[in-house]
Amino acid sequence: MFSMDASKSNRVVVLGIGAFTQAMLRILAEEGGDVSAYLTRAYGHYGPRSEARCISVLDRPNPCDWLRKEPPSLIVPMSLEWALQSWTQEFLQLNLPFLCPTGEGLRLERERDFARSLCDRFKIPFPRAHFVKTRAEADTLVRSERRPFVLKNPLCSPTSPIHTMVCETLEDTLAWLPRLDDSEGIFLQEYLGRREAGHIALVSNGEIYPLVTNQEYKRAFDGNMGIVAGAPLGGLIEQDPNDKYGLADQLLAPLLPWFRETNFHGPVQVTGIQYNGRWHVLEYNVRLGVTSGPMIARMLKNPLETFRNCARNESLNLQWRPGLTFGCNLTLAGYGYPFIQLTGPRVPITVDGALACDIWWQEVESSPDGLIEATGHRLCDVAALAPTLPEAIERAYTTIRKIRSLGSYFRTDVGKSLWPPGHA
Repeated sequence: MFSMDASKSNRVVVLGIGAFTQAMLRILAEEGGDVSAYLTRAYGHYGPRSEARCISVLDRPNPCDWLRKEPPSLIVPMSLEWALQSWTQEFLQLNLPFLCPTGEGLRLERERDFARSLCDRFKIPFPRAHFVKTRAEADTLVRSERRPFVLKNPLCSPTSPIHTMVCETLEDTLAWLPRLDDSEGIFLQEYLGRREAGHIALVSNGEIYPLVTNQEYKRAFDGNMGIVAGAPLGGLIEQDPNDKYGLADQLLAPLLPWFRETNFHGPVQVTGIQYNGRWHVLEYNVRLGVTSGPMIARMLKNPLETFRNCARNESLNLQWRPGLTFGCNLTLAGYGYPFIQLTGPRVPITVDGALACDIWWQEVESSPDGLIEATGHRLCDVAALAPTLPEAIERAYTTIRKIRSLGSYFRTDVGKSLWPPGHA
């Protein structure tokens, strides 16, 4: 069990890299947190290092001794990488306040067929889905079903051998199957259209606390064209503790007995698709979300207290900052994205004038002359909050238009489609 000193302190450790780690560090520091980060990959260090003390996986492959010597009162993971390390079991035995479910609760995101089986158990709508071991089995199944499928890796992780491929026709599905790496099997989920939205909540002390309804712009280019990118190119959120669109009521509330049965506590996000007038589950995540998490933290009047109490599985007292009802997140993509096999030189990034909202840095580094250079495919995120959705979108675009790097781009149509939730 964590020490009494740790439970009373404001020491916070964020696990991750890049823009989302930088954002969480700054926001929680502004709320009184004594913040630091464990950088879990070899890139994306510039943003976090500009905010706090950081320890890199390159220098310390196992963070457990550090966490044991300086126990935090809260650990916030930005991805599932922590669960796939040689030190995972040692970390869990430290029993530190951790803003993520572990054990059985982690399976909700990690194992796609487990999520499907839970939905079946609790009568939650879920697209027709199958787990198969080989491409040959998948081909036989698709030809038998005569319908399109979304092709996913059965186990969710940042290094999954299958990158999600959304196939909208039978012919597309059959064309992509031979390209898949089936080393972990294949999860096929019936394609039900584009009327997609999500809801993010916290589960703590056996209760569900709805937070926001969100929408991610996952395709690479304007008009929702191009491939589904590795991370969204934009996102919208609406403060929604009363669940006005019904996603939490229909897709999260039925899981409450299971949440209590497994002592689930931490964030839960459901992504749903509206089909034949009903929300259907596409997937669950057990993190705050890379695009939505920092905006949620900005919206809350007491994010440090809220996250820390949730990590301890205590009752929550959500308090919202007035006037921050909507949020818009935009990504500035670098040369070649989303086709990450294409790489460019370390070109400079310039920012022209005052910014209207937050900017968080992703794959960039300092140049010898002290400027910022692009080192990868996702350069930065901007995030704006406002009383209305049009105001949030305008602030985000006002800011991102002031940032320039050769070969970079951003989607110009966030908010022009997909919203409100359930809209095609």
